[in-house]
Amino acid sequence: MTILVVTGTSTDVGKTVTTAAIAATASALGVSVAVVKPAQTGLCGGEAGDLEHIERLTGITRTVETARYPDPLAPDVAARLAGMPALELGSVVDDIVSLTEDVVLVEGAGGLLVRLGAGGFTLLDVAATSGAPVVVVCGVELGTLNHTALTVGALDRAGVFCAGLIVGSWPSEPDLAARTNLLELPDVAGVPILGRIPAGVGGARREQFCADAPGWFDSKAVADILNRRSAGS
Repeated sequence: MTILVVTGTSTDVGKTVTTAAIAATASALGVSVAVVKPAQTGLCGGEAGDLEHIERLTGITRTVETARYPDPLAPDVAARLAGMPALELGSVVDDIVSLTEDVVLVEGAGGLLVRLGAGGFTLLDVAATSGAPVVVVCGVELGTLNHTALTVGALDRAGVFCAGLIVGSWPSEPDLAARTNLLELPDVAGVPILGRIPAGVGGARREQFCADAPGWFDSKAVADILNRRSAGS
């Protein structure tokens, strides 16, 4: 099994669509895929969340949502305010490693160090415990160099392998900041850019999304990551 954790430099940088694009690319390579969302916030039961969005775009139905909280807040805070049980690191990792698909993608909530549950554990702890590499979804707007360097630096200090960056929403008409940051990001973060997701593709039809997704990535780099067995698997 290959486990790949998808985090972001912040919220709303395109993690869900990026996760769907990686899933579609993996499927195109002929491997089975599952997606885990440890915590979904801001939705009540029965409402469509990030996993449903991924299912709509890719057709992948093997998905696991470990916990859901109604308030659009960090998961540990949302659990406390709702009077609901906090997530446990062990439960999240068990949900991941119990799956039998070739590739298991784990989409975080917010940024890397957002507290997910009991004891203040984060997605960084999930990646470290499961021995999984991480890809960082980033923007190209002003401020992204700092945010991205901080995120990759936190992974490096924890000894967690960062496989690279993915631009979560590449504009159709990039401005000076976007064009410049695209060149600067690999140098500042010290890891390569693996791909760019075009802005707006989250509204595409499934057939078009799945056909186009592999072309958004460095195909060899992504294939290497998807073939990388996670520690202990």
